[in-house]
Amino acid sequence: MKKITAFLFTISILSTALLQAQKTDTLPSRVHSWGSLTTKKESTRIIRPVLEGSTNSLARFEVHSSTLEPGKAPHEAHTHDDWEELIIVKEGRVKITIKDVSKVLGRGSIAFVMPGDEHGIQNVGDTQATYYILTYKSKLPPNPERAKQNGGSFMMDWNDIALKKNDKGARRDFFNKPTSQLEKFEMHTTALNAGLDSHAPHTHKEEEIILILKGNVKMHIAGELFKAAPGDVVFLSSGVSHALKNTGSEQCEYFAFQWRN
Repeated sequence: MKKITAFLFTISILSTALLQAQKTDTLPSRVHSWGSLTTKKESTRIIRPVLEGSTNSLARFEVHSSTLEPGKAPHEAHTHDDWEELIIVKEGRVKITIKDVSKVLGRGSIAFVMPGDEHGIQNVGDTQATYYILTYKSKLPPNPERAKQNGGSFMMDWNDIALKKNDKGARRDFFNKPTSQLEKFEMHTTALNAGLDSHAPHTHKEEEIILILKGNVKMHIAGELFKAAPGDVVFLSSGVSHALKNTGSEQCEYFAFQWRN
């Protein structure tokens, strides 16, 4: 009996430790300040890790930025077997190639890469080029056929996205569709006039990233306010109360993308 009790006690300790480890790895809602990011210099680029961990819907979620000198590539073209990748150009001009299709993209442009599609990137401008890389894998089994039916990998130039003005500023809608990893993935930008709130604090099932492109703002996250500036990345977990206020004297602009599985 004592051996059984000791065994059950050990199992309980291990289970508690495992749960604590999982909770530790789960990403909290917060602002990741560009100016506070650490830098790691490699032979072809400078990397700034932003976040890495899991979320309610993602078994793996990693965000970093890369800065390339003119003419340089971070590595050879490659593929990912079981996760998707989203590239967002912060500054400069890069040539992105997906499955032998190439496109030169500038600030604000994006590329989405499905698992299994070979892709590569190169700085083709005469100044440094910086871009964000988001890679992720769902906790649910992937559905590659669903992704193919909704367009597969693609690239979108900032200048090709229609600007739709509204009473608070303007908006650019990039995409809203299922992928191989996610039932819903939606991405847009908002240009918000000075002094305005994006909306009242609210919650939703979807997890969300806010990427500040221009201006100074304050993020409302779970009842607290946090400053955010250009380059900052904000992660908002499912169900957390959030909103954004433009605290500058001019229009601010930011990416917002939401997902769920």
